Amino acid sequence: MAPVIRPRRLRTSAAMRRLVAETTLAPRQLVLPMFVADGLDEPREISSMPGVVQHTFDSLRKAAEEAVRAGVGGLMLFGVPATADKDATGSGADADDGVLNRALRILSDDLGDDTVLMADTCLDEFTDHGHCGVVDARGRVDNDATLERYVSMSLAQARSGAHLLGPSGMMDGQVGAIRAALDDAGFADTGILAYAAKYASAFYGPFREAVGSSLQGDRRTYQQDSANRIEALREVRLDLDEGADIVMVKPAMSYLDIVRDVAEIADVPVAAYQISGEYSMITAAAERGWIDRDAAILESLTSIRRAGASIILTYWAAEVAARLG
Repeated sequence: MAPVIRPRRLRTSAAMRRLVAETTLAPRQLVLPMFVADGLDEPREISSMPGVVQHTFDSLRKAAEEAVRAGVGGLMLFGVPATADKDATGSGADADDGVLNRALRILSDDLGDDTVLMADTCLDEFTDHGHCGVVDARGRVDNDATLERYVSMSLAQARSGAHLLGPSGMMDGQVGAIRAALDDAGFADTGILAYAAKYASAFYGPFREAVGSSLQGDRRTYQQDSANRIEALREVRLDLDEGADIVMVKPAMSYLDIVRDVAEIADVPVAAYQISGEYSMITAAAERGWIDRDAAILESLTSIRRAGASIILTYWAAEVAARLG
């Protein structure tokens, strides 16, 4: 008599399910994105991202220490300058007294090598037009002029203590230009977390509020079209050839097929960014009692891991790290 095959035997208890789980999630795999803003006396709630704030320098220090104590793998910093300090070239991005570089120095002094300090290497928060680069007379982002700004910004961030730089503007050649500049300036140990496949997504909406974006229009001339899959792999290969230490897919949840594709070809760690809109969707549904908040958070993060990401940027990083212990 043939044996009865019963896969359910391995689902009979929580202990059994834990024993045979194929995908695991650990605090070290989670990175917390954080916003620090100029001119605040106290943290400012981001209305479209309940539970996330624009930090003062003091609250940033406290929240960063708590996240590191919970065991997160790293912190990704975004600077939010005062509107009056924005200009056409994003000069605050590489200024020593710019909000992001000041925050990097503060956390570098506080935390040293206890965590991986990452910096968003992009101009959109700092430009008065809200684009990720220098805009030419036709209103289009000038790739090569933007690379010059990225190089200057990268050196400023490296001097300020960033361990990893995150060029996110999707300019052609950005990784190679930054890598060459870092090496020439003596920052050979400063790594590059390349936003290798970054899509023009409708799910970035809450992030625009988080960074006080001045953008009018869209970024479809440099971010990828959501319809394209093969193009993402071409972008990833180019970044790998130019020296990327980690490659990232953004967004995560709507692009798990891309995460899987990238994980299959990359010989470096693969990251994925669970972006603001993904965070806000789960938060809003949970607030209305439509889903189990904690279960949905863990399921969403586990799905990103299952797709092949070894690093996940998520606004729940500290909370989930503490829960996982």
